[in-house]
Amino acid sequence: MIRIQQIHLTLEEDMTLLPEKIIKKLRIAPEELLSWRIHKETFDARWRHMQFTYTLDCTLKHEENVLKHPHKDITKTPDERYRMPKKGVVGLVHRPIVVGFGPAGMFAALLLAQMGYQPLILERGECVEKRVKSVEHFWKEGILNTESNVQFGEGGAGTFSDGKLTTRVKDVRIRKILEEFVRFGAPEDILYTAHPHIGTDLLRDIVKRMREEILRLGAEIRFSTRLDDILIEKGEVCGVVANGEVIPCEQLILAIGHSARDTMRMLMKRGVAVEPKAFAVGARIEHPQRLINEAQYKAYANHPRLKAAEYRLTYPASNGRGVYTFCMCPGGYVVPSASMEGGVVVNGMSEHARDGENANSALLVQIRPEDYGNDPEKAIQFQETLEKKAFQAGGCSYKAPAQLVKDFLAHQTSKGFGSVVPTYALGVTSANLHTILPSYVCEAMEEAIQGLDKKLKGFAYQDAVLIGVETRSSSPIRMIRNKEDCTSIQIKGIYPCGEGAGYAGGIVSAAIDGLRCSEQLIGMYHYHQE
Repeated sequence: MIRIQQIHLTLEEDMTLLPEKIIKKLRIAPEELLSWRIHKETFDARWRHMQFTYTLDCTLKHEENVLKHPHKDITKTPDERYRMPKKGVVGLVHRPIVVGFGPAGMFAALLLAQMGYQPLILERGECVEKRVKSVEHFWKEGILNTESNVQFGEGGAGTFSDGKLTTRVKDVRIRKILEEFVRFGAPEDILYTAHPHIGTDLLRDIVKRMREEILRLGAEIRFSTRLDDILIEKGEVCGVVANGEVIPCEQLILAIGHSARDTMRMLMKRGVAVEPKAFAVGARIEHPQRLINEAQYKAYANHPRLKAAEYRLTYPASNGRGVYTFCMCPGGYVVPSASMEGGVVVNGMSEHARDGENANSALLVQIRPEDYGNDPEKAIQFQETLEKKAFQAGGCSYKAPAQLVKDFLAHQTSKGFGSVVPTYALGVTSANLHTILPSYVCEAMEEAIQGLDKKLKGFAYQDAVLIGVETRSSSPIRMIRNKEDCTSIQIKGIYPCGEGAGYAGGIVSAAIDGLRCSEQLIGMYHYHQE
């Protein structure tokens, strides 16, 4: 195939014009073009341009005639197929175990199942059908299921999010991940859009279909099954204890997620090498989606070709803290995301249509290990303390503390809310976030809000609402592993994996790490059930 770059469409031009533009760019007769597909679509939102740009892969009758005339925008399509790993020669007595069934665990288990390893998956939360009911019960009644919630359960925290599939990582595994999502029901445009997303409503069905395929391939999944302990003999894992049952194993992929603090503490107690790491905390900021559309698209804000506008912003505060927006949810909702009794955590979520009235994003400030004593346990405690303070400020009922941007900048509690109606399902309580978050965090947020308003007009909108606290953007610890084979440096046979291990920061990067860990396991061992 031939890859062509820099094919443009204006807002008024339909995608049906792409073949015509291909023919013109290649200077070929119409009958020479046999087929074409979109490899990548980007949108230039600068108001003087406002155009879509495409990279296309085409099949021609005589591609050699085109390639013999070198052109910077026309090359042979590279081979980007994912290649399954070769099985190792060391035999396993017991099937591998995967702990956690979020993106890292799901893709680790999927690859193992596809290769015939029949993994056993242990997930402390419920299957997605039951999990949705538990989450909705919490959002309606304020009764938290600490084992199955926004953080724990089939699909992981990403199931109740915007379903973003963007990553800054360049990796050959990305194509496999996206193709698997499409195979299980995701829209095909995630294969080529610059900022692909699925949406929480579609993700739930996709997760279910992926589970059914993993089971069909011979795996076993045990929901509502928490990892209580790991068994170690002579520096090697030899089993796990789950719901009181001892299960022998030689190879253990730990994809526990960034919120399994009890499991993190157990692993540290058992000698798994762990180090504290930088993370970030802050609040969700909610704007009218209309305002974001107008800021990004100017006069074209209501054009039918344009989707709800997004943003990704960074700001270097004068106190040395990096401030950035994270997990921006166009047309979305701020959702209760606690997993610990007596703690308030917020996150963002969008459906595929992104058609809600408000836009929201985390506004986060960097936290360094020295801020909490450079100790893994203190890193966990740092997050827990903020969540408990938010719970108390919200009235000890899982309502979230909230503050108008204008009042946050003035250091005063809001007396009410204006044009932006907070979407947090359990309701909000007016509070001063300066009494909850560390002073250096608030100072950086104040400066950033005003500075980012120069990048995105309206970011400092006085009626915008800050809702706290956001503490779960990433794991506070990293489980140290060998670079060569992804195994723990202390205990042989353990593969720390994904966000909970400190090696990912989103759905795709977690899935990449899940594949990577399974590849390493497969490359060393083979398994055949008698």
